[in-house]
Amino acid sequence: MPIRFASYPSGRPRRLRTRGAIRDLVREARLSSDDLIQPLFVHDGDGPDQPIPSMPGMYRHSLPSLVERCGRAHAAGVRAVALFPRVNDSLKNEAGSEAWNDDGLVPRAVRALKSALPDLAVITDLALDPYSSLGQDGVVIDGEIHNEATIEALVRQAASHARAGADVVAPSDMMDGRVGAIRATLDEGGHSNTLILAYSAKYASSFYGPFRDALDSAPRGGADKRTYQMDPGNGDEALVEVARDLDEGADMVMVKPGMPYLDIVWRVKEAFGCPVFVYQVSGEYAMYKAAAANGWLDEEAVVLEGLLGFRRAGADAILTYYATDVAEWLSR
Repeated sequence: MPIRFASYPSGRPRRLRTRGAIRDLVREARLSSDDLIQPLFVHDGDGPDQPIPSMPGMYRHSLPSLVERCGRAHAAGVRAVALFPRVNDSLKNEAGSEAWNDDGLVPRAVRALKSALPDLAVITDLALDPYSSLGQDGVVIDGEIHNEATIEALVRQAASHARAGADVVAPSDMMDGRVGAIRATLDEGGHSNTLILAYSAKYASSFYGPFRDALDSAPRGGADKRTYQMDPGNGDEALVEVARDLDEGADMVMVKPGMPYLDIVWRVKEAFGCPVFVYQVSGEYAMYKAAAANGWLDEEAVVLEGLLGFRRAGADAILTYYATDVAEWLSR
């Protein structure tokens, strides 16, 4: 007996695949430039852009170059960028105190972008690892990441970024209770319209290597990141983390990395129905680039397929280093 489905009473779903126009009409998941966020790196200085060897095509930009690069993204249809700073070593210390300097690199970058491209949404990262001499996301006390001391630092960083004009602050540190403290600080400071994108399910992944090269933020002692980032074997725990962050006032939640955690994206979207973002991280980008450079894969085809997979899994928006390229490809 042929199997019959309620949605395919004829038992011939292949008919829906016979013509390109019909395939387009019935497609369930779609990808557009509106779904994309461009992560970018910025360095402090007027020198040339600094190429990142492990991330071909990506650079640490000077402020003028960053504005120009964001202009290209915006012209292509990318509506938001996420900023990550390469801080001078002389400004780093174990407390990461440069993170809340109102004249620091990120606040100056935000002000420059909001002046030049006021319609571009600017997302800033809240974590101490770019500013920490130990490369840790939090404050180290007696060989451990101290949760409350880190939150005190993060709320100061969030307030600094909000004063500079950031549209969205994105705590990526995975400390307990930081979203509620940041929300309260922003509201008390008159920044109730500054959104929080919480990295709620950030895993202790091996896919972050090229990113840490870009920022020179690899851990150099003080603590094990597995004591605050999630165990890759855990899925239920992600739902607990997301629930807590939403209760504390997160407007959007993040799953990071992307490709190995599509099940988490799906489960979060199904459980909460909230805006779910996903990060196609540096290791994923580097793999695509390496395979394409060797002629093993059609770069454009596999990138578009991979990003569509994020959308199909339930992601509302995707941070990808390919964002501008993809927006340009889609506009052809």
